[in-house]
Amino acid sequence: MAELLTERSARIVAARKLTRRAGRDAAGLFLAEGRQAVVEALAEPDGLREVYATESAAAAHRDLLAGTRVPVRLLTDKAAADLSETVTPQGLLAVCELRDVDPAALVAEPPRLSVALAELADPGNAGTVLRTADACGAGTVVFGAGSADPYGGKAVRASAGSLFHVDVVRGARLDELLPALRAAGVTVLAADGGGEAALDELGDRLAGPVLWLFGNEARGVPAELGALADARVRIPMRGRAESLNLAAAAAICLYATQLQQR
Repeated sequence: MAELLTERSARIVAARKLTRRAGRDAAGLFLAEGRQAVVEALAEPDGLREVYATESAAAAHRDLLAGTRVPVRLLTDKAAADLSETVTPQGLLAVCELRDVDPAALVAEPPRLSVALAELADPGNAGTVLRTADACGAGTVVFGAGSADPYGGKAVRASAGSLFHVDVVRGARLDELLPALRAAGVTVLAADGGGEAALDELGDRLAGPVLWLFGNEARGVPAELGALADARVRIPMRGRAESLNLAAAAAICLYATQLQQR
């Protein structure tokens, strides 16, 4: 950790490209910022390339960085700000390999619980759904073509480390994947406020393996994809709220499923 890297250093210039999706895809790498993300990255060192820390962050997280086998490089506060997508940079980042899984692996060995996202737009929701899926024991989260990138800074932060716990499929053709999963014995359920089936009446249909399909925050699940599901499922609401946001709906559906699967 002898050399203090600046925003002009070649390593920082290269790392800055990882703040854009095209740069991440080209390099096969992404940035994970903050202590929790770095903790999870260090737990899987095979996919961890290096850690960047400001002098103050290195001192504050000495317990975390001591003895790690991957390179830990010091950088200036300005360089850290250039790599951060937050208003107040934490000064601690890991450079990690993308964790993409081939959709064929999901079909070959479907987990008991998985999630697919169709045209999800908000990266914060992407990370929140990852975190919720992890909490409910899901094995895979599929980001359909046109969805937000789970490796973007906002999504990684919102996942609170869960990005490292579940398999991630990106850019999948859901119109091809959903029928293949159904043929493999997976029950595909599309969350839809106007669905014909009620969540609290599904019973054994949640016993698994189950894949939940969630759609765009404003438009919901595309009709052509909803038609490929075993059922379109609504969440019964006893109060006067018109609807639930995507993250809340996903939490309710996934929690109800893991309760049934227990």
